[in-house]
Amino acid sequence: MPRPPSRALVRSLIVLLCLIWGSTWIVIRGGLTDLPPFTGAAARFLLGAVVVALLAPWLARAEGGGRPTARLSLTMGTLNIGASYALVYWSETILPSGLVAVLWAAHPMMLGALSVWLLPQERLVGRQWAGLVVGFLGIVLLFVTDLSGLGPGAIPAGLLLLGSPAVAALGNLLIKRDGAGTSSVLLNRNGFLIGGVLLALLALATESGSGTTWSPGAVGSVLYLSLVGSVLAFGLYFWLLRHAPAYELGLISYVTPIIALLLGATLGDERLGWERLLGTACVLAGVALVLTGRRRAAHAAPPPSRGAGR
Repeated sequence: MPRPPSRALVRSLIVLLCLIWGSTWIVIRGGLTDLPPFTGAAARFLLGAVVVALLAPWLARAEGGGRPTARLSLTMGTLNIGASYALVYWSETILPSGLVAVLWAAHPMMLGALSVWLLPQERLVGRQWAGLVVGFLGIVLLFVTDLSGLGPGAIPAGLLLLGSPAVAALGNLLIKRDGAGTSSVLLNRNGFLIGGVLLALLALATESGSGTTWSPGAVGSVLYLSLVGSVLAFGLYFWLLRHAPAYELGLISYVTPIIALLLGATLGDERLGWERLLGTACVLAGVALVLTGRRRAAHAAPPPSRGAGR
């Protein structure tokens, strides 16, 4: 039986994963300088599907697990990849990358709320309901202060963006409910392919007349987001699911937005005013209450949160 990895290795990889997923937001924004949003997203996941498909025979054998059903593959491809990433990429054409990351941090709260409907055995406790309220107040604060100051298109863009963590949370819970014993490697391969095709069709339908420049920066952003932000990060996450305590993985959900904010402010010249900081603090406090409330109530992991970063 193989020796379990050291705690130092596990924690180092969690830090690396936070850095990767915290950086993807500003890299998406940078790639949008030369690529339309759906084109860039499609290139990212089609390339990722090819790479995972090449690695799948070895990785799937090492991981174990059965082949995903067509239903599971469609769920991940349409919800977690296609719809969710289409909304993120489009929103970043209007909103600062750090603010997008903070709003997407509502994902664990949406997981908690939807689990009442889809996984009734995972009932919320008082601490988690308090987290939903605090997080919601943080989102409202961001909308009435930060977003309203960005121009007339920012509030509609922010509302649409909130659909991204919502559909990803729905996809996660459906996969959790129906996908026990399924190989995550094969599911990622299928989901990347289906989502990439859907994003490519969306690009063909809406961006055929848009300017597309495959500049070095655009190519670099696609390569980084595909190989590092998707293939490597998803692979690390699912490996860590086997070896790291759930509460440590939960840290990813509220460390990555902070990294994204700092990178946006330092590298992207994004404003970091008190409104954004206060709203962020409320959202992350809500996330912390939801995650720690589940751990205290059930002594179990929260539903695996795919895509803590984008």
